[in-house]
Amino acid sequence: MGARAFLALLRSWPEAPASPPPVEEEPLVRAAARHGLAGFTVHALERAGWRLAEPAREALRRESLSSAARAIRVHALLLRSVDALAAVGVVPVVLKGSALARRLYPEPFHRATSDVDLLVAREQVEAAARALEGLGLARAPERPGHGGAHSHHREFQGRAGLVELHFRALVGYGQALEADALLAHAQEAELEGRRVRYFRPEDELVYLALHASNHLLQRLAWLFDLKLLILAHPGLGWRRVVQVARETAFSHLAWYALEAASRLMGASVPREVLAELAPPRWQRALAARFFSEERLLEARLVEHKAEWVAAKLLLAPRALPMARYGLWRLGEAVRARLPLRRR
Repeated sequence: MGARAFLALLRSWPEAPASPPPVEEEPLVRAAARHGLAGFTVHALERAGWRLAEPAREALRRESLSSAARAIRVHALLLRSVDALAAVGVVPVVLKGSALARRLYPEPFHRATSDVDLLVAREQVEAAARALEGLGLARAPERPGHGGAHSHHREFQGRAGLVELHFRALVGYGQALEADALLAHAQEAELEGRRVRYFRPEDELVYLALHASNHLLQRLAWLFDLKLLILAHPGLGWRRVVQVARETAFSHLAWYALEAASRLMGASVPREVLAELAPPRWQRALAARFFSEERLLEARLVEHKAEWVAAKLLLAPRALPMARYGLWRLGEAVRARLPLRRR
């Protein structure tokens, strides 16, 4: 019941649940930490008037402070990165992370974040990369499954943390979402006196939905982000949302996330939008199984690799690109083992 009490807080927000249900406190704390919302949960519990026993309250407080400390560190790196890019004439689109939390959450460090994500045009990548290296960050090697045609960002690591420099919006399921159209419509904004850009609200909603589904919705903070973004923009252009999603190769992914945000978080997604983006009936049935309330609360797919692979294969928007990608991953794994066998 503790994890479901955590979900009740998210579903009822910005109101408090009508009455506190019986709460198993340790599962609530674990769920809040697992899904990157310990800080927000402290705030929501206080607003709802729910009081945990001292051990659970202290554990949640420690987790929220630890999460906030990491987020503060990441935010400091974000500001340094934006300054470095500004020095070479690059104004990035800031994706996700602490900048999103500052726009949507009651307090900026209520949402966990682990790295900085910046999107730039392809022709700006080299200048931006040199600027980040000037901060003492070193380019990391490509991670397995993200090289060549399947690459969408460069990673730069150092003592200050990790920056992902994106030149594509998304890569997943054997396909790519190029950034040109999204960059063309990005809006100028200010972040602590610095010039940055954000996607238009409709574009950002689709992007966040695609990102969440690309990771199989395994962090409920991603679904809660969708709810908060919708709340922050009551005049959201839903026709534009549908158009943007359909213009990608990933409209099914938008449906998976928006449907789950509606069902689990109470996000106000119009039924007709879900109807227009819906995948075939058999994939909707599989999504209901993979993305059930219980499984998402447990983040089950993270712990079960075979189920993760099955979900990726079965929920793919298009079978052929996913099959090609799977074969490529298999070939990469074989090639990685060959030098070891020769020793």
